[in-house]
Amino acid sequence: MKRLKQGIHDATSSRWNAKPVQSRIDELNPMIRGWAGYFDQGPVCPIYRSIQDYAERRLRIWLMRRRGQRGTGYRQYLDEYLYETLGLYRLPRTRADLLNAKA
Repeated sequence: MKRLKQGIHDATSSRWNAKPVQSRIDELNPMIRGWAGYFDQGPVCPIYRSIQDYAERRLRIWLMRRRGQRGTGYRQYLDEYLYETLGLYRLPRTRADLLNAKA
């Protein structure tokens, strides 16, 4: 989890401000999707939520710094904008392979 967060941090650092937003999304999505595919055993939903929150926060801050503004960008960049417009990968909230009934 630490290595993934470090990768997200590096991909949204200020040295990438000159790059287009889509290139950052194209780098983040395979990183997050691949990590989630590899570590999908056990109770991962709280961890997924933590990673998703971190990725959203870092992307918003990067977008704000890129525009030359201060702040976290929660009002400027809503979740719908990040996921629907930019195409950021959304981690699943529940696991599909878990059984609903106890044996």
